[in-house]
Amino acid sequence: MITTKIVVSQLGYLELAAVGISSDLSLEILFILIGILSIVGVLCAGAEGAGNKGQAGVAVRQGVFLSTVIGIPATWLIWNLDILLVWTGQDPEVIELSRPYLHFLSPFLLATLYFSVLRNFVTALSRTRIIMVISAIAVPANYGLAMWFVHGGLGIPAMGVAGAGLALTIVSWMMFILLFLHIYRNGDLRGYGVFTGRWQIDFQVCREILVLGIPVGGLLLLEGSMFTLVSVLAGIISAETLAAYQIALAWFGIPFVVALGIAEAVMVRVAHGAGDQNWQSARNSGIIGIVFGIVLLTFMIVIPLGLTDMIISIFIREGDSGFDTVAKLATSFLLIAALFQVFDGMQAVAARALRGLKDSLMPLWIAGFGYWVMGIGGGVLLAFVADMKGIGLMWGLAMGLFTTGILLTIRFHKLTGKRIAQVARW
Repeated sequence: MITTKIVVSQLGYLELAAVGISSDLSLEILFILIGILSIVGVLCAGAEGAGNKGQAGVAVRQGVFLSTVIGIPATWLIWNLDILLVWTGQDPEVIELSRPYLHFLSPFLLATLYFSVLRNFVTALSRTRIIMVISAIAVPANYGLAMWFVHGGLGIPAMGVAGAGLALTIVSWMMFILLFLHIYRNGDLRGYGVFTGRWQIDFQVCREILVLGIPVGGLLLLEGSMFTLVSVLAGIISAETLAAYQIALAWFGIPFVVALGIAEAVMVRVAHGAGDQNWQSARNSGIIGIVFGIVLLTFMIVIPLGLTDMIISIFIREGDSGFDTVAKLATSFLLIAALFQVFDGMQAVAARALRGLKDSLMPLWIAGFGYWVMGIGGGVLLAFVADMKGIGLMWGLAMGLFTTGILLTIRFHKLTGKRIAQVARW
């Protein structure tokens, strides 16, 4: 998505704003559904820890069924997201530019859900190298295709923002096909019966995925909608504020996905410990992962603090329309993002550590308070009541992530401590 924004920003800040807010809304839908399906990874890790390979294969097949059921209507929703932009009073030019992008982007969702289910499977078995390889191929492929389709060449007419959506769709399906072929051709992975088992709906497993996954999806809805609503509010303030926020968000996504990689590993290790009833191992995995995430993201603060101008120049250059206003706002936004990225990493790791324990309901309540009461509520007060505008929205994000990260970490510490004490008493 970052490479897509880099390519589109060459067309102008309005195109960047349109693709940015459309991507935010689309990813919000995607992350909610991925959150629900992430329970497939928890079930696979638990089955692996208990030595039950066949049950892992069952979980994957049910994940594919559920991906299809929830993915088709979600694809239709992304196609029509421009209606939401109209309702929220976005700039008419931004709305007009978003439509072709959304139409070509929407088919990416189903491919990404299928890929997510298979990714959860190989991650649960600690076979993550293939994910890195596919991602390393996909990022430059997306950049190259986006440049080709957006600007045209070699017999392809310039498609503008629509070309960026088409590139993402093609790359998403390519990623799924590559991972599918890897699992199908790997003898060890075939031993789990993903393809050889009976392809029929197991209502009990589907129910477990949904019962545990819906609160997870709700948590991600609260988290993602905080960032998405800030995009909407930034667009209400001005198109320049929205473009500047998209630049800051592009950087902010990098430390977040670094933390997310740690968080996925932590979730698997915690689920392994829980499946083996080794609560001390589960606790150690979670605590070590949280600390590691904090330390790593603290070191990464030097990038937005020391390379602010370079980050901005990737997306907008002197002489571009609106450069002075967008660059000034983006500088302030990046400085604030540098301060709260550590707590975003903390909450990402802590939330997935709790997910490994199949604790999904209480984190949802914590997220509701942290993201919406402190994050959105505080941001709206600062932006519109205190008249701090975009700066106020960013400080609201900081308050929301700080609160959520601290509370989720405390929750994991107390919950694992309680289970260790129960085993000791027994």
